Amino acid sequence: MLNNKPIAALHHRTFESIKQLNEDDSEFWFARNLAPLLDYQDWRNFLQVIEKARIACERSAHPVGDHFGEVTKMVVLGSGAKRAITDFKLSRYACYLIVQNGDPSKPVIANGQTYFALQTRRQELSDDKAFAGMSEDQRRLVLRGELVHHNKALSAAARDAGVATTLDYAVFQDHGYKGLYGGLGAKDIHSHKGLKKSQKILDHMGSIELAANLFRAT
Repeated sequence: MLNNKPIAALHHRTFESIKQLNEDDSEFWFARNLAPLLDYQDWRNFLQVIEKARIACERSAHPVGDHFGEVTKMVVLGSGAKRAITDFKLSRYACYLIVQNGDPSKPVIANGQTYFALQTRRQELSDDKAFAGMSEDQRRLVLRGELVHHNKALSAAARDAGVATTLDYAVFQDHGYKGLYGGLGAKDIHSHKGLKKSQKILDHMGSIELAANLFRAT
């Protein structure tokens, strides 16, 4: 039986070799560079995988444009003429979604899943360290932003499960609060904090309380 560890290591090095950096040092991959590494020689077939990944990104409440940036490139043909082609600047998360939606029969897809999962986890650990060094106000802003995304995903999941009307969703959310706050609903929490009618309870939480609510939404 062949040992595929050297093959996996080679794929990992290859994924690294096509990685690009933006001006702010954030990393990205061009889709047309990634396609052949994932054993997609036909661009049209790879576009179908990209579309599935874009849908998955949208359903997870992440801004698609932040992860799948469409760009136009000029390429030189054999005759010397130039032609415009479409490409995508893919974030690490976009690449991860692409390999998750790729052809599972391709061995390189499995290696790609491992590579981008590891890279994502490494970034999470780096983010954790950066988060630990933030001030309380900075932590609150980060967590509040994350909560917005996860609440959108929660709303979509609830709608798919049959929570159809605004009133239904309000009841659904209220039960979520009751589970977290020992039976207190949204109005009870609002009153306990001494907030005005126009003030939102999520805007008046510390980082620990926001983190608990982020866990609830997730």
